[in-house]
Amino acid sequence: MMSDKKNQPLLDVKGLRVAFGDKEVVHGIDFQIAAGEKLALVGESGSGKTVTALSLLRLVQNADLAGVARLFGPERPQDARDLLSIPERELRGIRGKEIAMIFQEPMTALNALYSVGDQIAEVLELHEGMSARAAQAAAVQLLADTGIPEPERRARAFPHQLSGGQRQRAMIAMALACKPRLLLADEPTTALDVTVRAQILALLADLQRKYGMAVLLITHDLNLVRRFADRVVVMENGHVVEHGAVAPVFAAPQHAYTRKLIDSHPERDVAPVAARADAAPVLEAKALRVIYPVPRPGFVGWFKKGEFVAVQGADFRIAPGETLGVVGESGSGKSTLALAALGLLKHQGALKVDGKDWAVDRASDLGLRRVMQVVFQDPFSSLSPRMTVEQIVGEGLRVHAPKLDTEARRARSLAALADVGLTEAQFPSLLDRYPHEFSGGQRQRLAIARALIVDPQLLVLDEPTSALDVTIQKQVLGLLQRLQRERGLSYLLITHDVEVIRAMAHQVIVMKDGAILETGPVERVLDAPEHPYTKKLVAAALLE
Repeated sequence: MMSDKKNQPLLDVKGLRVAFGDKEVVHGIDFQIAAGEKLALVGESGSGKTVTALSLLRLVQNADLAGVARLFGPERPQDARDLLSIPERELRGIRGKEIAMIFQEPMTALNALYSVGDQIAEVLELHEGMSARAAQAAAVQLLADTGIPEPERRARAFPHQLSGGQRQRAMIAMALACKPRLLLADEPTTALDVTVRAQILALLADLQRKYGMAVLLITHDLNLVRRFADRVVVMENGHVVEHGAVAPVFAAPQHAYTRKLIDSHPERDVAPVAARADAAPVLEAKALRVIYPVPRPGFVGWFKKGEFVAVQGADFRIAPGETLGVVGESGSGKSTLALAALGLLKHQGALKVDGKDWAVDRASDLGLRRVMQVVFQDPFSSLSPRMTVEQIVGEGLRVHAPKLDTEARRARSLAALADVGLTEAQFPSLLDRYPHEFSGGQRQRLAIARALIVDPQLLVLDEPTSALDVTIQKQVLGLLQRLQRERGLSYLLITHDVEVIRAMAHQVIVMKDGAILETGPVERVLDAPEHPYTKKLVAAALLE
């Protein structure tokens, strides 16, 4: 039965054009997806791959669409519907039921006012007609299937209470709720660590075999394409430049752009840290603990809350010009460690920035805020949609250099943007634009520029390249390496990507369940790991 379905057409896209006013961003592309097929759409940020996927469900606001996107019926392939021209009411019945989508940025795709379980259950109640009780039970099971620990508790949690990787898994659970015929997966594993990424890929493959589901994978992760997809379509600047079966395209790419993508890997180019006995650490922690209050079940919970220890007695130090990498699975406590280091969470133990303790007082801590800046994992949620690029990037100068006039702030802002690869020549009226006018990778570069503009001593980098395509990732890592050499910057690098740690870090911490399991020089920890968990992480990265 599965082999018969595999030969049936599912989606046929011809001459798809997407334009915003006078600017066309997708230029008459063609591609097809068969039932049960896994097709990858690959390209750099701004290549048009996400706009292409969103256009299939008419989710791009103010876009002019042209062409045909025929979705064939499950039983009678000749009963095709053009997704670009059918009435909106009919399309609403297709969204989530026949075609589902996993969005790239889960924090903005999930509703902050509803629990994760309620949002998944809503899909089941709407499309499957389940009762509220049955839908909630199914939501818990879906969360368990995606590898989230304690799924019953996580189902009651709100999006902000989950880690980045857990939010992405909740999005995947929601998309798979109705067992769609076609899944549009826009960077589905961007926020996931290597071990959970393998679990998600195995889950998607299992569901595809079981239900004959086709997958259109939008990604910049070529290792993911190599492991998962049957065919690949390569996009550059809104054009399809190469397509074919994955193995021959990767073995012998015909287009120069495809070759550039395949050859883009993180490269280590960091200077050794000069050992100075009198050099005070930029950041130092001793017995650092972070505890969250949690509800206790039963009558006793009315009077006293329980405790969840997110970070358990961490010790570390970062010297000037040094990078400390923190690696671990989602929920291991690494982002909580970073937030505590930034003075954004209450903590126990000693924590000193440039020799001073956080006072948890705005006036007293203002100087330390300039010493330490942060680049968050999800750029869309960390950049205000109501502020222009000039306001976003120059915000730090208004706080830390209030004597600068408008022209000086504009000049500094343009210089910081140029450092991260965004220029007026590329984006006319750059300073007057808003975050939604940029791709995911470009938004992350805006966030990096905002952090660099006040000349900090230490950058906390929370998954700084997880949303970037391979070529831009390489550029950003190269930029950070150059800035470190020229300015003596220190980095606290939080990531699940072992290859980024290998390229950037001098020292590394391995975390699991809030505890540090192993620490030491990056070469020793990654090349000769001692703890079984570290061995598991390194082995999973090598499989990619």
